[in-house]
Amino acid sequence: MFTRLHLIRFKAWQDTGELALRPVTMLLGTNSSGKSSLVQGLLLLKQTVQSPDRTIHLDLGGDEASDLFDFGSFDDVLYRQDGTPRRFSLAFSFAHPGPGRVAAGSFACSYGRTPAGGAVVEEMAMAAGGRRFRAVRRERGAYSVFVDEEARPRLKGGQYAPERSIALPADAIAALDKDGQLAEDLSLAIRRELEGIHYLGPLRRRPERAYAWSKSRPGEVGSDGRAAIDALLASALMRGDGQPDVLEGVSRWLSRMRLADRLEVRQQGRSGRYELLVHRDGVASNLRDVGIGVSQVLPVLVLAHFAPAGSTIVLEEPEIHLHPLAQSVLAELFVEVSRQRQVQFIVETHSEHLFRRMQTLVAAQKAGRETVALYFVERNGGAAQLRDLALDDYGRVTAWPKDFFGDALGETREQARLMFERQQRTPR
Repeated sequence: MFTRLHLIRFKAWQDTGELALRPVTMLLGTNSSGKSSLVQGLLLLKQTVQSPDRTIHLDLGGDEASDLFDFGSFDDVLYRQDGTPRRFSLAFSFAHPGPGRVAAGSFACSYGRTPAGGAVVEEMAMAAGGRRFRAVRRERGAYSVFVDEEARPRLKGGQYAPERSIALPADAIAALDKDGQLAEDLSLAIRRELEGIHYLGPLRRRPERAYAWSKSRPGEVGSDGRAAIDALLASALMRGDGQPDVLEGVSRWLSRMRLADRLEVRQQGRSGRYELLVHRDGVASNLRDVGIGVSQVLPVLVLAHFAPAGSTIVLEEPEIHLHPLAQSVLAELFVEVSRQRQVQFIVETHSEHLFRRMQTLVAAQKAGRETVALYFVERNGGAAQLRDLALDDYGRVTAWPKDFFGDALGETREQARLMFERQQRTPR
């Protein structure tokens, strides 16, 4: 689980400060306020550690087949303001206890610009258990490697450049001897944490009438939910392999949202293709023939049950095309699944209904301030600004941002005023 995030001069953010992340973290705010940029820092690092080129410093994207995002050039991700350094930095902390793993650690890296417009590591630091490793860029692409708080570098040379932002190269690991093994373990823990991110964007694929099945379980659902149906087919047709029952879990939440009673996978004759049937009120309909809201929320529900324990699920606008009740139930999904399956949710949303239900869960003591974090993102001049929506024990926001979810009280007052004026004009 990621426990802290810190971005400096990255996209809309001059400096986020130390952002505490919880098992369920919700990001709210107006359009183009900077909410997406917060999670894109982590997604950029995930994209980098999955790059086939281990010598790359930061994979800004461009390959539509494999990349999560095309970030463009260094200048496209740099927060630009007169007088600010032409560098940006990404940092996070994580906690992931388990046998044979680094239980907790931190990573921070600052980047400069290459002549070709790419990003190069200026300084990388990773730490765990009181130990710390740093790689600092010197002239002509050489790097100095420091261990703990030693004033003098252990290593110097061009062959010690970091790989994929998060790892020291093999030459450095060998030269550091026993400390090199610890550095390698720490890099592996950081890599696993980033690879454990599952991202679902706001634009998801429309349903098809029938699907072919590869007779295997997909590796990921995909940023557009393209493999969500594959995960449901695998859940229905590969029983007994110890995998979670995704189909049953999704059906249960669709019922709680009052969108369907259950889902069913049915083969179409002997064609080898399958259809997904949505059962409701005694009628079974093809997924293609029901409201778009069901197909759009399916990847959200699938991912909640499909992602392995210990994963971090990043969601943008999970509430799209859902009616208010279903949006509210999403809050229950995040809290319950996070606790039951030990997965983390980082959610960007515009839904007032989702937020209000989260307040109710806190008031009902079904979610605590140690498990839920709520933030409001707003613009202050040209920079994004973060506000902690601290809740008291009764789920009340202690300091409401201006025009948060519009002006609900103002609308009520205006309706009352207009009603009174019309009543005054009506002849008795």
